[in-house]
Amino acid sequence: MNFIKYSALSCGFCAASLAVLLLADALNERDRSAVILGGVVATVNAILAYLFVLLASRRSARAFMGFVLGGMIGRMAFMLAAVFLAIVRLGFPRVPLAVSLLSYFTLYLVFELAVLHQRAKGSEALS
Repeated sequence: MNFIKYSALSCGFCAASLAVLLLADALNERDRSAVILGGVVATVNAILAYLFVLLASRRSARAFMGFVLGGMIGRMAFMLAAVFLAIVRLGFPRVPLAVSLLSYFTLYLVFELAVLHQRAKGSEALS
């Protein structure tokens, strides 16, 4: 799957799931904002993770590991900064933000692994 398609699917999933949440009107405004932020941060993280894997995939094993691990450290710093700013500076509620971020993160991780598994199967068939 190419980067554009992966990004579009990730953003589409985030937008659709958040739209359902907003239409359900089950949360107050502060909680809703925290859930939206968690979903957006997790979506950006997932897209960046896939981008780093794609960029590193054509390099040597050593360069691949350096690229992926460096990207992981950068993405963790981004997520930590986003959560810190949201909670400490903006006063977002902790629990809705954490639950949203972890839920979306887990779903995107499963999606990323499924896509990477399909890519690996496809490249084995070509060899």
